[in-house]
Amino acid sequence: MIIKKDKITIDNYLDAIWMERGLSKNSLYSYGRDLKIFSDWLEKQKVSLLDASRRNIQMFLSHRFEQGLSARTTARQLSCLRGFYCYCLREKKIIADPTVLIDNPKLGSPLPKTLSESDVDAILAIPNLQDALGLRDKAMLEVLYASGLRISELVSLKVHEVNLRQGIIRVLGKGNKERLVPLGEEAMNWLQQYLKDSRPILLNELQSEVLFLSKRAKKMTRQTFWHRLKRYALDAKVSQPVSPHTLRHAFATHLLNHGADLRVVQLLLGHSDLSTTQIYTHVANSRMKDLHSEHHPRG
Repeated sequence: MIIKKDKITIDNYLDAIWMERGLSKNSLYSYGRDLKIFSDWLEKQKVSLLDASRRNIQMFLSHRFEQGLSARTTARQLSCLRGFYCYCLREKKIIADPTVLIDNPKLGSPLPKTLSESDVDAILAIPNLQDALGLRDKAMLEVLYASGLRISELVSLKVHEVNLRQGIIRVLGKGNKERLVPLGEEAMNWLQQYLKDSRPILLNELQSEVLFLSKRAKKMTRQTFWHRLKRYALDAKVSQPVSPHTLRHAFATHLLNHGADLRVVQLLLGHSDLSTTQIYTHVANSRMKDLHSEHHPRG
């Protein structure tokens, strides 16, 4: 049970970073969850958040690692604590930051798993185009693969954010940053067909500004789309686990495989930092090595 004083401090911190950085609800939830886990652990040691020492934090991280958490997850939790105690120091709630001398866990560089182009084609061929929901799913999959949107961005699209004449969509991404993303001819054709033949059926004479509608004419949830995508991947006999983010990975990797500039991919993905995008170059380079080995006479 979280200490009441700790809960107030956590809530104040979340309010502060929401105002300063414009974080999404999902990001705020993740920060709050990590801080609550730490506070609950501290309570068992009879220590409050504001009284925690460097030793307390090191013991907590070791405890979490022993529970089976990966080094990457442990590093994320430490990053959360760094931000929290930096805020507390700034607000004069503490006199010293207990995270200052703690080293980050050593991380490898895991490559994002990506789908082959044939895997993507197989998944995109599965939805039933004679059905309003199937045509909607086909349009969503084509838009997702053509644009590299985050799933939260996809389900939040509004009709007025689509420019059919120019073939672009206006996306409101992380931190309320807006970007324009081209869709390409294939995705635009399926989107137009959805707007003409499927959306009016789903709308059922109601009104909504949401682009992709549920069968009740509401905004689709991320979970609903994820479950439908998972079923399509199984029907397509794609062996690896598939999620909406897998298609985002595929979008970036396939662009790089076909010679796209890294900074262009960064802009399309909505990454604020180029280093976030650079991991995809490792996937592309891996594919290049395979092609070289397969086709070069001395490969």
